[in-house]
Amino acid sequence: MNCRFAPCASLVLLLAACGDDGVAGTDSSTGTPGSSSGGSAPSTSDTPTTTVTSASTSGPGETTSGSTGQVSATEPGTATGSTSVDPSASDTGSSTSVGPGSTSGSSTGGSTGDPPCPDGTILCEGNNVKTCDGMGGFKDEAVCPDVCIDGVGCKLCVPGEAECMGDNVLVCNDNGDAKDIVDTCDGIQGVTCNPDQGACEGACSTAALGLSYIGCDYYPTVLQQHDGYNTNPPHEYAVAVSNTSNVAAMITVTRGANMVVQQMVAANSVQLITLPWVNELTKSDAASVLVKDGAYRLRSNNPVTVYQYNPIKATTTNDASVLLPVNTWTGNYLVASWDFWASFNYPGFYAVVAHSDGTKVTITPSATGNKVRAGGGVAADGNGVIMLDDGDVLEVVNSAADLTGTIITADKPVQVFGGHECTNVPLNVTACDHLEESMFPIETLAKEYLVVPPVQVPNDQLEKAQMVRIIASEANTTLVFDPDQPVAKNLAKAGDFVQIATTTAKFLVTADKKIMVAQYMVGQDGGYGTSDPAMLLAVNPLQWRKSYLVHAPTSWVANYVDLMAKTGTTVSVDGVNAGGWKVIGNTGYSYTHVKLSNNGNGNHSIMGDATVGVGVYGVQNYGSYWYPGGLDLDVIPQ
Repeated sequence: MNCRFAPCASLVLLLAACGDDGVAGTDSSTGTPGSSSGGSAPSTSDTPTTTVTSASTSGPGETTSGSTGQVSATEPGTATGSTSVDPSASDTGSSTSVGPGSTSGSSTGGSTGDPPCPDGTILCEGNNVKTCDGMGGFKDEAVCPDVCIDGVGCKLCVPGEAECMGDNVLVCNDNGDAKDIVDTCDGIQGVTCNPDQGACEGACSTAALGLSYIGCDYYPTVLQQHDGYNTNPPHEYAVAVSNTSNVAAMITVTRGANMVVQQMVAANSVQLITLPWVNELTKSDAASVLVKDGAYRLRSNNPVTVYQYNPIKATTTNDASVLLPVNTWTGNYLVASWDFWASFNYPGFYAVVAHSDGTKVTITPSATGNKVRAGGGVAADGNGVIMLDDGDVLEVVNSAADLTGTIITADKPVQVFGGHECTNVPLNVTACDHLEESMFPIETLAKEYLVVPPVQVPNDQLEKAQMVRIIASEANTTLVFDPDQPVAKNLAKAGDFVQIATTTAKFLVTADKKIMVAQYMVGQDGGYGTSDPAMLLAVNPLQWRKSYLVHAPTSWVANYVDLMAKTGTTVSVDGVNAGGWKVIGNTGYSYTHVKLSNNGNGNHSIMGDATVGVGVYGVQNYGSYWYPGGLDLDVIPQ
């Protein structure tokens, strides 16, 4: 006889084959063929059976049983469960074959199964696509050139499916009609594409790195500096590469298509790498600029941390930044800068660095940042929409304004710096110093920060004053201080900030929305010992870590780390437990200062039995640098 099976769902499970019309099932209760109750009788040798292990109702003419059982062959279009059926026993109370889409049961007459699949339903058998006609058949059939997706039909690919194409990872989009490049496996970073997984793999792959200041792909960027201190020799722009792993790391530095240097960094060590100044970014402050391939790109084949020094050796004007690896960049930033210093016509600045070609950057000035030196696509009122390619740098300088609070958004990840060419803190004293810091993405900001001052030199039993800015990332932000501080507690708009004047206060600031906190070391003429202005971004406790390897150049008169932790935490610096902890109000936090030895190579390890916040700084006569020792960069919910 002739059998036809027409599936009506994506899972087709055939429970019966074409059988012999003369083969009858056996009732389990009485042994009477065709009966639905009683004992058992042996099956005949010519009764084919199929074992099923799951329940599913399929297309026209077949229905599976609800449990594992033996199914005997029946007429076309009829399916049975664990009870055998005699096709000839239609008048004995048993169910019989009732055609496509029906299910036999134990009741007399009538169909109890699913109807044929609805008209227009699209089904796949391999790469064959079929459209149901609503009557148990199909009104058209075709072969898909690529893939067939149930309910959809022919598509280029299966949504979400990943594959390798050379060094690129391609993922099928949600519509199944295009494959987008979502990652590139960089051989310089020792990363390859696994064709079985459709993903990059290796110690420097995105999946392996996580989100912290430890990474494999960085963009060191020369920034504005006093022109008397940005020429080599004797002043050198440099990066310090810290390798905390137990294997050596090969560092490759390029600028655009040009190789600059390759340098091996031994396991558990720090290597200084001097790089040429980029004059377009550091010497000219007459206008804002867009410099093609203005940034360096530094890549490693093993995870490292990178700090940049502008310049590296102790001079009259210095500062340093912890660099953030590309895998932690986003498209949302606030700027922390400083006032235009009219006394010497030195500007504050911010800089935006792109990683991908065709990056669209939108600048929205803060209430205080609406006067800039136009250029590079940014208007005099601070607004602009600029396109950047990989390695391009947009550097914006102010004019009789303060760029702090400016909001930068981009449609692809970027890096942002903020700072000042050369200024004093506060502005009413003489002698200037360079400020710079790498901005943290808004996604990684939090609602709680601990603020402590640095120490004085030469009397480091005293603390040095600082000025502090708390910047809102959203409108209508409310602040609370412990202990309380004499500033306004409400910030009306995103980008607004309050400034705590010259102070040695230690406090915890919390907010009902995400904030950014910037600290500015008071200059030497401010009356708090040796050193000049430097800038630090506070790290919120959620991003603190248990271990750090930092570098403090030994050319400085004195180097220190400030440590912050939950009261009772044990922290060691170079293997020696830190003492002198002081409690901060009723916050549950404590802090201490530790002087670093200049007898070694400048590398220092910090370990805690719980997470700890770290600030690193160095001072000399009218000079200083300051940077966060490191941080995690997990996305923190609003």
